[in-house]
Amino acid sequence: MLYSIKINNKKEYRMRLLPTSIVAIIAASAFSMPVQANSDQLAANICNYVQADDKNRLRKKLKENRVKLRNIYSGVKCNGDSLLRTAMNSGSEKVGTFIAKRLSVSELTATETDGKTILDWANGNGHGASAITTAIKDRTAGG
Repeated sequence: MLYSIKINNKKEYRMRLLPTSIVAIIAASAFSMPVQANSDQLAANICNYVQADDKNRLRKKLKENRVKLRNIYSGVKCNGDSLLRTAMNSGSEKVGTFIAKRLSVSELTATETDGKTILDWANGNGHGASAITTAIKDRTAGG
């Protein structure tokens, strides 16, 4: 609601603090919801492209959303697994090697939620000879 005050024979209109605050809170929450939905959709698309071994669509989706793989890697889980584990389980060697080449060495050697590094997990689950594992070894060896 507006109310007016006369100061020096001029009318000034001021809004009450409470209605303004309520409007600001509603506006802020309205803008934050689509961002969450958009990031959930982005994660779902990324997981689908990894499982389908579709490197071109993955690259396009990352570029459209202006995100770098190394910035979102730790936050994206596909059925509870990291993107590299998902790629190995799906046999997605093109996408898996692409991901391995885009991540930092510290991310490739970090332990995941189960306490194993990606290489330890790959060797323990029969993926030790995959092209993805080779790409990870090349990156961690400085190649």
